Amino acid sequence: MNLILHGAALDADQLRKAQALLAGPVPQPHGRLIGGRPHAWRFEFDAIAPAQRAAIDTWCQQHQVDAAWFDGEVPALGDYALLAMDMDSTLVTIETIDEVADFCGRKAQVAAITEAAMRGEITDYSESLRRRVALLAGLDATALARVYEERMKLSPGAKALVAAAQAAGLKTLLVSGGFTFFTDRLRQRLNLDFARSNTLGMRDDALDGTVVGEIVDADVKARTVAQVCEQLGVPTSRAIVMGDGANDLKMMKLAGLSVAFRAKPVVRAQASLAFDHCGLDGLLDILR
Repeated sequence: MNLILHGAALDADQLRKAQALLAGPVPQPHGRLIGGRPHAWRFEFDAIAPAQRAAIDTWCQQHQVDAAWFDGEVPALGDYALLAMDMDSTLVTIETIDEVADFCGRKAQVAAITEAAMRGEITDYSESLRRRVALLAGLDATALARVYEERMKLSPGAKALVAAAQAAGLKTLLVSGGFTFFTDRLRQRLNLDFARSNTLGMRDDALDGTVVGEIVDADVKARTVAQVCEQLGVPTSRAIVMGDGANDLKMMKLAGLSVAFRAKPVVRAQASLAFDHCGLDGLLDILR
């Protein structure tokens, strides 16, 4: 069994407290050096009692530290062939449809539907998207450019993670229930290999309130990951999938490693790893 604790808040005193909760194992530096010091520490032990694991998980939440548990050896980034990422609230910090809706005064209405869908309370994602997009009818298309230029920010660690994955030989996929206007630009900006998302209907340089073609829901996300892996000639077990919402769960279940990034509880509970405090590049603190 391996446990990796990682986070900017880790210091010697905190490591001693974590060691006491684990009753024995001595931590070893793991992963990258940040600011000249280890950013992550690995504990190796034969077995751990459920109560100890629960105590560590509680302690991590209290101290803004993330924990990664592995039953066996810690894998290497190069063991994988594909890094697949959701866009909204994963690769970027915003929910883009909510921000677009802000330009027509309907952000609260749209955001309420978005949040319910991401929590898994609305099970028909396609219908929830149609409802939200319908509220955008008549909005001038220039609002999309303003959201991209003024509000869309990469999540912490996004550039570092993508660059490291590319250097290790992984292909990169952006698969989103959002819109091609944004994913196309992010694909070019980060030199991503593949992107799949939804197309907004337009009429006379304004949104017409529709989505064109097949909606990228949970099933399509999973199918896209599987298709890209097939194209690469690798099993889906060699994919890393990162997401935050309920519509990411199906593609995460296909992956050899799934990462819930600042995610809803339903996603955290089912992912291999959960990043609540670190950036996307926290993955580089974990994989050998």
